[in-house]
Order: sequence, then C-alpha cells, then structure tokens
Amino acid sequence: MAATTHTVTNQVPPLVGYDVYTADRALSEAVERHIEPGVLPGAQEELGALGRAAGSAQAQEWGAQANEHPPVLRTHDRYGNRIDEVEFHPSWHRLLGHAVAAGLTDAWGRPAGHVRRAAGFLVWTQAEAGHGCPLSMTHAAVPALRTDPVLAAEWEPKLTSYVYEEGLRPAPEKAGVLFGMGMTEKQGGTDVRSNTTRAEPLSGEGEYLLTGHKWFCSAPMSDGFLVLAQAPGGLTCFLVPRALPDGTRNVFAIQRLKDKLGNKSNASGEVELDGTWARRVGEEGRGVRTIIEMVAATRLDCVVGSAALMRQAVAQAIHHATYRSAFGGLLIDKPLMRNVLADLALESEAATVLAMRLASAYDTDTEEERAFLRIAVPAAKYWVTKRCTPVVGEALECLGGNGYVEESGMPRLLREAPLNSIWEGSGNVQALDVLRALQREPQALDAFLREVGKARGADHRLDAAIKDLLTELADLEGIEARARRLVERMALVLQGSLLVRWAPPEVSDAFCASRLGRDWGTAFGTLPHSLDLASVVARARPVAE
Repeated sequence: MAATTHTVTNQVPPLVGYDVYTADRALSEAVERHIEPGVLPGAQEELGALGRAAGSAQAQEWGAQANEHPPVLRTHDRYGNRIDEVEFHPSWHRLLGHAVAAGLTDAWGRPAGHVRRAAGFLVWTQAEAGHGCPLSMTHAAVPALRTDPVLAAEWEPKLTSYVYEEGLRPAPEKAGVLFGMGMTEKQGGTDVRSNTTRAEPLSGEGEYLLTGHKWFCSAPMSDGFLVLAQAPGGLTCFLVPRALPDGTRNVFAIQRLKDKLGNKSNASGEVELDGTWARRVGEEGRGVRTIIEMVAATRLDCVVGSAALMRQAVAQAIHHATYRSAFGGLLIDKPLMRNVLADLALESEAATVLAMRLASAYDTDTEEERAFLRIAVPAAKYWVTKRCTPVVGEALECLGGNGYVEESGMPRLLREAPLNSIWEGSGNVQALDVLRALQREPQALDAFLREVGKARGADHRLDAAIKDLLTELADLEGIEARARRLVERMALVLQGSLLVRWAPPEVSDAFCASRLGRDWGTAFGTLPHSLDLASVVARARPVAE
C-alpha cells in the first residue's frame, strides 16, 4: 500500500497530561465548600498532585496494563504446599501503592478526612477503577473494628497507613495492611442472615474456628477480612487474618477467582474456611449491626466510584467533540451534540456534588448528619450507581466507532459501569433500606427534608418537586411496590436542592427543567433548546484554566 494513502487527519489527541482534579470544577468547588479554610490549602495541594498523577501518561498506562493482565490465582507452590496467593501485574501494585501513599485509606482520623479522601478516590480511580475495591474495604473496616477497642488499637494504625506492602506476613511485621470482606454465600447472597458458615468458640477470649464457604470474597489477597458467621449466640462478625501471629498461614482456601464482566484488574474470589482461626468483633448475635458501618462506608464509595466513572466518560466525550470535525465544523459546536454533552455533564455534576455532600456529613459527624446519612446514602447509592451505565454508554457513542474499540478506554469504562449498582446491595436492597429508615427512624426523614428545604423558594420546579415528594411520602399504600419510584424522586430532589444552592445558574436551571420539571425526553440530548447549554458544556471541559 502506498504511504500517500495513509495520511492521518481529524483524529483527536489523547486526553493526557492534565490535572484531573483542577480540571473538574464541580469537584474542586465542592472541596473548597466543604473544607475549612485552615485545612483547605494542604488538601488542595495534595489533590492537585494526585490529579496530575492521575492524568499522566504513566498512570493511564498502568491502568491499561493492570486490566490487560488480570490477577492469577496460585493455589499451590512448586512442592505441592497450599499457598492460596493471588499474583498481580506490577502496574496493579504501582496503582495501589500510589493510592495508599496519597491517603486513600485514611479518612477517620484527620481533619476533613472524608472529603479529602472521597475527592482523592474520585480523582485517582479515573486512572483505573478496579484497585478501588481494596482501598474501599480497608478504609471501611475502621468503624467496624472500633466496636472492639483492643482490635482497633492493633489494626487501625496499619489500615490507615500511608505505606503499601505487598505479600502475606503477620500484621505486626508490616507497616501497612489491606482488608477485604466476606459476607455473601451461595444460598443467600444479600440475605446474609441465611448464612451457614459456623463459628465454634475456643478457650481463648474472643477466639473461634470458622467453617464455611464464601461465595464472594472481596480482595482475597488482603491481610485480613471481616466475615459473618453463625456463632452460638447468632450471626456474628469476625476478623480473619491471613497470616497467624506465629508466621504460619491461616486456613483460607481460595477456590477460584470470579471471571467478571468488568473490574478485570481486581480479584474477587470464592473462599473455603475450614477450621479457620478468627477473632470476634463486637458481640455474638450482633454481626449485622457490627458490620453495618463498614457497609455504609463502602456504599458511599460506590457513589463516589460511579461519579468518577461518569466524570471520566463525560470528560472523554467532551474532549473528543472539542477536536473532532464533522459536517463542516467541530462537533462541540453542533447544537444537537452540545445538547447531548450538556445532558451528560448535568448527570456527572449532580453525582459529584451529591457524593461530596455525603462525605462532608461523615466529617461533621453530628446527630443531625448521621440521621441524614441514614437515608441519603442508600438513596444516593440507588440512583447514582444506576445512572452510571447509561451515562457511560452515551458518552461512548459520542466517540462513534472510535469509542467502541478497546484502545479508546471507553469499553473498559462501560464494563465497569454496572458494578457499583450491584456491590454492597443492588437496587432493590437500597430502596428497601430507605423504606426501613422511613418507617423506623423518623429523625432520618426529618433530617433529609431539612436538607432539601434549604433550597426552597429558589426554584419553582424544585419547590413543586418537594411538594410532590411530600405527597408520596404521606401515602403508604403499596409502598414497597413503588419504592424505586419514591427513592428515585428523593435522590433527584436532593440533587436538585444541592445544585440550586451551589452550582452555577445554567447548571441548576437545566437540571431542574429536565429532571424535576420533566421538560425532558427519555434519552440524553433531549434538554430544552432554550437553556444555556454551551455554558454547561464549557464548565465540564477537562481543561484547567
């Protein structure tokens, strides 16, 4: 073939070498809003450094390599000894090491720790989402362990460490450790109260032997796990270390790794416990109550992780449209493409603003904020994670055929997109959790309504949506069958109230007109043409000014 026929024109340069944090106005403004002035400069400096690293060619290459070379299970060594180790590509370790060094497992003990960590998680997982699982589990284990001061004193400094050490050794020999979780079993799935794993007490205080099978074990290469098992007093939470104090391996047989739709870089396994030594966390029979704070924290990470995927997909779509020409002009200047991009940008910003508001509630940690989180976390987890897949799919389409090929990175985002809606309880579980809070904890609804009420009077469409929501909440007829509808409206009203208070007028106006005022179609790109869509798109462009 003659070289003259292979001239490359009108191809978009890669989105690389930029500051993922600073270029995200919705995120950087949220950090400024939720962190007090005395702490803010240090937080901005660390997030800027992390953002530049996330947008670098090196981090993007690490992410691609970690997904092209998924983990491999090694059940035995060359001599036939059972080792149950998971091998990862070096790029996985580089990603995880950078994340730990950036404090993404340390939120519970430093000023504005949750906002700083959530923002960092949202930034860094845009380079690669799979390694977010062990980061999330490790971070979320802290509140569960705090139910036992002795265990917390032993493990928390290592869970929140800024040092990543791969390999299995007794925890006292390591500067930092990772945690996983094992709750679900074959016969029950989300219904953990049907678990059959047995816990038999030993003579030592709080020591047990566990026997059973965990159908989904998150991050099976970790140093320790929080698991649920049936003790004599009922379902109980336990800490299972991989390495015992004497240096030997605990019984922790990894039967296989799951072959998942996406999340390829991360290991999820089936694990057999057979006389596995464990320490009780909390009281016997109160396992769900003990581990529930871990679940709540990981649910928030599902919201943050979905916001990260949406942001990266929308950034790629807008970047592509900024440079790609078609039909006599740049795509970004075409009215219909601008409508699509603006619609996607609205969804992304609403997700980011909501995620960061929830993180700030963890930092404030008042009775009012705890009540707010009780409803807001499952509602946000339900809605934001469900919006992720259609957002990423539409963003991929903005790149046309280029977006459908692996080299663009968009297929990896699309395969990852459904995950957060499934992990830590799928949509029905979240909706039913909101119903339980409404029925059993009236203070949670009061806190939620006070939050959305802070924006009343600022937009007539929001006011009308709040009124309609109150009418729905007052009608308990057939409440379970319409739980999804109710929780969707709660999430949209909450997002609308936050955007009305904090986003630029063009963003809040477009959101309220479409999501609350219902001047919107059933696909993206159906916003009212009279809105200031160019400003919405310009705000979301991944370029730091």
